[in-house]
Amino acid sequence: MTTDLTDRYGAPARWRRPAAVGLAVVLAVVGLTWLGWTAWFHGSPDVRSEVVTFEVTGDHQVEARVDVRLADGVEASCRVRALAEDKTAVGELAFTPVDGVNEVVIRTERRATSVEKLGCTAPGQPRPR
Repeated sequence: MTTDLTDRYGAPARWRRPAAVGLAVVLAVVGLTWLGWTAWFHGSPDVRSEVVTFEVTGDHQVEARVDVRLADGVEASCRVRALAEDKTAVGELAFTPVDGVNEVVIRTERRATSVEKLGCTAPGQPRPR
């Protein structure tokens, strides 16, 4: 005795397979579009910065050279921090950079041993770079 499963359980609706394929295509297009936009937006920030070098010039002062790259017409704000030997923050400076190398002086409460960049932000770019 042979039994046909469609006789026993019924056949699936004809529209289900094309609807599932269409939904998968729409979700793939939306996902890839979002992925492309995210990669472009976060891969091309308006401002980028990097600490080139620093020099401890005294018990209460550190000089640092910060390289900043700005997009045309963008006004940014940058922050650097001086750290002591025990990694506590002993000084911090916020400054408005110019495009290129910026030489800044960080006043400290005691002798610093290193400088770290906290980053630069621009309007529409909340994450420091």
